Amino acid sequence: MKAVIIGGAGLIGSKVAKILTDGGHQVIAASRRNGIDSVTGAGLAEALKGADVVVDVPNSPSFEEEAVLEFFTKSSTNITREAKKAGVKHVVALSIVGVDRVPTNGYFRAKVAQEEIIKKSGVPYTIVRATQFLEFLDAIAYTSTQGDVVTVSTAYLQPIAADDVAKFIADAAVAEARNETIDIAGPEAFHTNEIIQKYLAKNGDGRTVVGDPEAGYFGSKLEPNSLIPVGGTPKLGSITFDAWVSAT
Repeated sequence: MKAVIIGGAGLIGSKVAKILTDGGHQVIAASRRNGIDSVTGAGLAEALKGADVVVDVPNSPSFEEEAVLEFFTKSSTNITREAKKAGVKHVVALSIVGVDRVPTNGYFRAKVAQEEIIKKSGVPYTIVRATQFLEFLDAIAYTSTQGDVVTVSTAYLQPIAADDVAKFIADAAVAEARNETIDIAGPEAFHTNEIIQKYLAKNGDGRTVVGDPEAGYFGSKLEPNSLIPVGGTPKLGSITFDAWVSAT
């Protein structure tokens, strides 16, 4: 199987590339570093020649509302257009659990737009929605800190390790297209303030953590279950918070 991984140099893309390569598949880890730019379309047509699957996992370099919307809409429009021309049989895209439940978040709205482009492209697809990565707990704490106090939501998080995300994405890539969305999550759910407190304590960080139901999550208020799987049967990763901390 030939797989083209858009965002192949990133956190998830590089891990997916290794899994598929180790599995004996031909992999192109596409990024601007090797002349393949999904936003401009440069290099896409050539990279996708003879590809069986394209994995769509790049991230926007900017989180500013207009910039992130432009990034994801241009990127996935170009990817799906060229994939269709090349006869690619499967697009696998990474999205976010609860992405359609937080309409005030500009990043989430951009991911919803991306999903719609993929669904309407005419290319068979599988969209994998992941919960927040364990690797991003530090960013949550950083953006929620004033002085020595970290004020975060009490909504639930069910964080998943990037290694588990990559495994699920790789599994989807070697399977048949499902033409549906699947949820993946970590094996444990915590209130956000609880997991941030555990994370800081494990790292010897003495900041005080305050849980506030009204606290923003990257600028948006959350309901208790906004960011965890609700209904259905999500696929659960195997890496617990303690195991992840011990390995990092």
